[in-house]
Amino acid sequence: MSTMSEYLETLRGKSISVIGMGVSNTPLIRTLLRANLKVTVCDKSPRERVEELASELESLGAKLRLGTDYLARIHKADLIFRTPGLSPNTPELLKAVEGGSILTSEMELFFKLCPCKIIGVTGSDGKTTTTTLISEFLKEAGLNVYLGGNIGRPLLPDVDGMTPDDIAVVELSSFQLMSMDRSPNVAVFTNLSPNHLDYHHTMEEYTEAKLNIFCHQSPQDRAVFNYDNDITRSLAKAAVGRAMLFSRKQRLEEGVYLRDSAIWLTNDMGSREVLPLADIHIPGVHNIENYMAAIAAVDGIVPDKCVRSVAQRFTGVEHRIELVRELDGIKYYNDSIGTSPTRTMACLDSFEQKLILIAGGYDKGVPFTQLGVEIVRQVKGLILTGDTAPAIKKAVEEAEGFDESGLKLIETEDLSAAVSAARDIAQEGDVVVLSPACAAFDRFKNFMERGKVFKQLVNKL
Repeated sequence: MSTMSEYLETLRGKSISVIGMGVSNTPLIRTLLRANLKVTVCDKSPRERVEELASELESLGAKLRLGTDYLARIHKADLIFRTPGLSPNTPELLKAVEGGSILTSEMELFFKLCPCKIIGVTGSDGKTTTTTLISEFLKEAGLNVYLGGNIGRPLLPDVDGMTPDDIAVVELSSFQLMSMDRSPNVAVFTNLSPNHLDYHHTMEEYTEAKLNIFCHQSPQDRAVFNYDNDITRSLAKAAVGRAMLFSRKQRLEEGVYLRDSAIWLTNDMGSREVLPLADIHIPGVHNIENYMAAIAAVDGIVPDKCVRSVAQRFTGVEHRIELVRELDGIKYYNDSIGTSPTRTMACLDSFEQKLILIAGGYDKGVPFTQLGVEIVRQVKGLILTGDTAPAIKKAVEEAEGFDESGLKLIETEDLSAAVSAARDIAQEGDVVVLSPACAAFDRFKNFMERGKVFKQLVNKL
């Protein structure tokens, strides 16, 4: 471990390329330029789309390579920082590494320089809520916490201000983990199901990327796994550090589990009730699992009373089954974070009545077969929009029981039309939910933008 200043000194005279001008890399680019290092910024966006930022970085001394040929000369760099959205298996990057370039990332550098304990969270679903809960538990216990990573804020700019007594809590995507050679001190694996197959191409590659959350740990570290998920339960056997399991369905001899309408924990110190379910104010059984994962992560660090205190006031994270408004007896929920079928199925399970569901979006190559089954069982009105609308419609129409279900199925041109259609068919007492089961990239920058647009549309009704 060294300080940022010491690390920057090791880069003197080297040719550095940073790929991507997004949220995670821009602070890194500014840091490198202010240290008077030789930096080329590469981004596939055309100049006109990033003009303001491009001009700023050029004024700091950056060379820019923008547009479709942004990777054309990447092999000439001594050091390459990749954006998480670009696979390390991209041919241009593989060629550069074969030629001697060092490939790394902003997150890998943070892990290298961070002086304090790191708690990392990954999984197909539940990452952000679990990460946020862990952070809130730690803060309630009086600890100084840095929250960031895939949750939206890079922590590298804070690293020189951190002390060994602080704790960094980071959400880690498979994109970030794919090339990591370090693991957090506490690793949380919420679950694993098919996702991002447009990027990873195979489930095997996706799983392999996720393994880096725990496979570089030491025996003194802790890894938390979901017992109810077949894949993560099997992966727990490969843990280097102490494996800790949580289960909503099974009472465990050791770990975190449900008992008598409460979350319990059993370890070598005995068994105890940690949190009554009545204290949890965010809906859905998946959020019980998120609490379990977070409790397992902070066991021995945070007193149980702090966990209960947080639960009693925590109302959830934006875009996650977020109540937007109630109009004419109809409730509208924003679950734009539902970027995979499993997330949307968890959303459907959070309600005791049949819903009016708005779904569809960017195609990540994930099958919708099981989602079709659950929609037929739990949805009364399905409004589809986006690139995947035909595929979801096909899965629903082929699901057992569709013909007898009475499910009303509507296809619309865009989200605005979808919201209008939902308003037209909804009646007093109904629940309308945006939970697309897909990413937002076909129409929106990300799921946050999609969720904000949905809320604006609903509030205009």
